[in-house]
Amino acid sequence: MSGHRRSPLGFAAIAWITILCAVSVPAQPAKLTILHTNDMHAAFVPHEAMWIKETPRPLVGGFAELFFQSDSIRKITPALLMLDAGDVMTGNPITERVYGGVAGGALFEMMNRIGYDLWCPGNHDFDISQDNLRGIVRLAKFPTVCANLVNDRGEFLFGNRPYALVERGGIRIGIIGVMSRDLYNLVYQNNLVGIRVLSPSATVQKYVDELSPQTDLLIALTHEGVADDSMLATEVKGLDIIVGGHSHTRLKKPKIVNGVIIVQAGSNAENLGTLTVTADHHNVVLVDGGLIPLRASTIRPPSSVSRLADSMETEIEREYSEVIATLEGDWMRKDGQSAVGTFVADAQREAAGAEVGFMNNFGIRRDVAAGPLTKKTLFEMLPFRNILTTFKLSGRQLRDIMVYNIEKRPAIQIAGMSGVWERGAYGKVVFTSIEVGDRPLDEERMYVCAASDYFVGEAKRYLGLEVAQPVYLKQTVYAAVERAVRELKTITPEVRYTIDNAHGGTGDTGGGGR
Repeated sequence: MSGHRRSPLGFAAIAWITILCAVSVPAQPAKLTILHTNDMHAAFVPHEAMWIKETPRPLVGGFAELFFQSDSIRKITPALLMLDAGDVMTGNPITERVYGGVAGGALFEMMNRIGYDLWCPGNHDFDISQDNLRGIVRLAKFPTVCANLVNDRGEFLFGNRPYALVERGGIRIGIIGVMSRDLYNLVYQNNLVGIRVLSPSATVQKYVDELSPQTDLLIALTHEGVADDSMLATEVKGLDIIVGGHSHTRLKKPKIVNGVIIVQAGSNAENLGTLTVTADHHNVVLVDGGLIPLRASTIRPPSSVSRLADSMETEIEREYSEVIATLEGDWMRKDGQSAVGTFVADAQREAAGAEVGFMNNFGIRRDVAAGPLTKKTLFEMLPFRNILTTFKLSGRQLRDIMVYNIEKRPAIQIAGMSGVWERGAYGKVVFTSIEVGDRPLDEERMYVCAASDYFVGEAKRYLGLEVAQPVYLKQTVYAAVERAVRELKTITPEVRYTIDNAHGGTGDTGGGGR
């Protein structure tokens, strides 16, 4: 397949679309159905559809419904391949529970029972440790593919292999795993010691060239996001399909870039992605592609998956069902200063005895509806094992951070510090006032600040400067926030610290994050 030419395609609707590619296929048409998931984030039980306004909100997701839908398709589909594009871990206390000798192992045992064929790890699958990921790879009965994560000797460190070869319905398929080139900006770096991230496009091209003579169809199973998947499709010759993850993109229909089919299924096990490809007379025809919403149902027959999910949920509920506070309004995330972000940053500030607190937006993993707040819900909101950390910054550095916050929009929350800004000469951001607590900022003074160890490790990206001599405290960010929640008992969501434009509007920040 390497070196053959394809015509660029548009995609107006899910319909018969022919992709010109010289594949070696059987004389009779051969059909393949690919089921795919990504970024499930331990959402093994149904959860509220927070985007729906009706009360009560319907429940979506869960591995029991995922099994029912995939098994129903499997029973009527002779040639089927089921793939996951990473970030199975992080999001629910199940990732802290040991099963099969590994934290989060129950998730992968459920995936064994669902019938996955392959997966490519995501950045959050490194959140506990490399050793834990090695245990996951051993427990999974399906191969772990990731071609561009190696050590200095080019060895695969955690049981990963670069690709897998499978045959379905007479079609020979090569599947190459790929991790985001930004891995070191996404994971606590102590968890990545010894790992090198190779160029995704160069790595995939290497294996495409190697596998083309042996295969009829080449798939990249990636955890890098739709934008990078589109770049991969442009840079690699001979690739047919990209099954992606990381950006949580709900592609309701496949995206075609440079003749390559790109699919992704959203996040949190809310959808099952489907793609059916028919190979006939040296053509690959996209017959169908889309998403099956996983609406939770109470009338599904019990299965080995539902029984394991129920038993794990019972154990977790026993430990985490305690109501620790009441929310008088929704905690909803947004790009700029938010009530939930303010609370989390402020809780870190207070727990550390600091004057300024910081929090990265994407470290807050879910919205929370008004009403009783349980320990489980709070854990799902803050599922990382991040350590509370203090450091000192001068008033001048804090002013620079406020300017950086407006100019670069690094997606952070700031507690303990407010300001008013305007555009000066040549559009430059100028702060007319900054207060720390209830006092004007003193540029010559040193201030104690607090954030997570992850945030400190990424300070250049979030604050525009490196942090010197951080002090790691003996408590987690989650513990600090839980203590603040318990002390208040009743919480009225509010944005306590603002960054305002002197001429109207706010300096709300947006952008990417963990």
